[in-house]
Amino acid sequence: MATKRISNTKRFFMMNPIIQFFKFIYLSLKIMVIVAGGHGGTRKAGY
Repeated sequence: MATKRISNTKRFFMMNPIIQFFKFIYLSLKIMVIVAGGHGGTRKAGY
């Protein structure tokens, strides 16, 4: 058991779908903010 690299907490965070879901939403929002900020803010042109 001494050779396992991932602790139980990290494995729990990696295997938890709710945490993965929130992490995905957080990254998506960050990307959307960056993309929207690079394309003139909140205007809807081009969609």
